[in-house]
Amino acid sequence: MTDAKTRIAETVSTNDVVLFMKGTKEMPQCGFSSRVAGVLTYMGVDYADVNVLADDAIRQGIKDFSDWPTIPQLYVKGEFVGGCDIVTEMTLSGELDQLFEDKGVTYDKAAADKIREANA
Repeated sequence: MTDAKTRIAETVSTNDVVLFMKGTKEMPQCGFSSRVAGVLTYMGVDYADVNVLADDAIRQGIKDFSDWPTIPQLYVKGEFVGGCDIVTEMTLSGELDQLFEDKGVTYDKAAADKIREANA
């Protein structure tokens, strides 16, 4: 487990935005992962994706690492943000925009506004 924890810590610390998900950003393999990947992609966020289905040690390790039981899991500048429900709420409230701005992560503000308009 230490190896998985080390790999997770390294991935989270060397990428500004990381999504641990089922599948890949090009081919999500669950609806929740697809939703979060879709939001990030639509908002033009450059992010690393980690397919937990490809490695059982990472799949369990990320849950232990964050002390969060579900996948997907979003990390921004090394900080655990949350899963699908939290990311969705933060997107709709504008909190995700604020987090990206506070952390210096580039994103498309107009795209974020369109998401909110479409869900108003």
